[in-house]
Amino acid sequence: MKAAVMRDGKIVVDEIQAPTPGPGEVLVKTLACGICGSDLHALKHGDYMVARSQETGLFDMDLSRDIVMGHEFCAEVLDYGPGSEKKLREGTRVCAMPLMARSGKMETVGYSNTLPGGYGERMLLSESLLLPVPNGLSTELAALTEPMTVGYHAVEMARLQGNEVPLVIGCGPVGLAVITALKLKGVGPVVAADYSPARRHLAEQVGADVVIDPAADSPYENWADLARIDTKDLPASPFNLGPQYRQGVFFECVGVPGVIDLMMAGAQRGCRIVVVGLCMEPDRFSPYMAICKEINIQFVLAYNGAEFAATLHNIAEGKANVDALITAKVGLEGVANAFEELGEPEKHAKILVEPWR
Repeated sequence: MKAAVMRDGKIVVDEIQAPTPGPGEVLVKTLACGICGSDLHALKHGDYMVARSQETGLFDMDLSRDIVMGHEFCAEVLDYGPGSEKKLREGTRVCAMPLMARSGKMETVGYSNTLPGGYGERMLLSESLLLPVPNGLSTELAALTEPMTVGYHAVEMARLQGNEVPLVIGCGPVGLAVITALKLKGVGPVVAADYSPARRHLAEQVGADVVIDPAADSPYENWADLARIDTKDLPASPFNLGPQYRQGVFFECVGVPGVIDLMMAGAQRGCRIVVVGLCMEPDRFSPYMAICKEINIQFVLAYNGAEFAATLHNIAEGKANVDALITAKVGLEGVANAFEELGEPEKHAKILVEPWR
């Protein structure tokens, strides 16, 4: 089969052996697959990413061998491996978490030397994780299920009570997914900040109530203006002196060293910071700052099965406003260039790969 392969630090298109489904596995035809920022990191910072993943037991892959990335997909059922239940007929469009249990351990589709991802014409998926695409939902929007679930999970992990004022720093695909999930929760106003005019426009399209250009205005001062409350009814306390604010929940969706430290400096007392952005370098921040302000920092990763299914449902029902995120589609020959263009925030948000294009 034909695939866009990560080989020797580059993306090349080549013919590779098509996978064969084993017990409990399903052979699928890739219909559309989004390019994730994690894939850009894997190409540029592969050694660091693999080393940290091995330390945590997340995944393991040999960068000296071919890897077909791609884990944000919608696919079509082609065939089943032996002993499968075959609950979904051939031709059914499906989404699935990109995970496969093999030889007693979990492997990640798209970050594996043996399980090709969605930048190839065919993949193997776990039958038990298949979710049929609801009738009427386009293949393109169904392919956004995985990246949108990342934002949904981040918001779930924030443990919102409903009285918070959220601030989203970074309006790339991750930040946009977080904004969409916050709007589903009904909390707000949602404040979002990004240096890119194009990304600020997308933030408005998916529902951000206030959008800030950090080059011109402070997102933290704007947040404070919106979150300030009347202190006359608060009980007497040494911590109630001066301005008081609604609960702050800040989402770090940039993944660049120094951002967490800046967010802690801009936060009010008791703020919760949820780190969603994937930083591929060591970072530093001041624990003393966090202690003085009693800041809670939550790091998040991926999602669970219930969140994945809920996100697919929300997209299918039109509850999640995601149409604007898709800014281009390419075939396999266009993947390498798409990786380059995604480094320019003014050009794209989400590029879909259609291997049969």
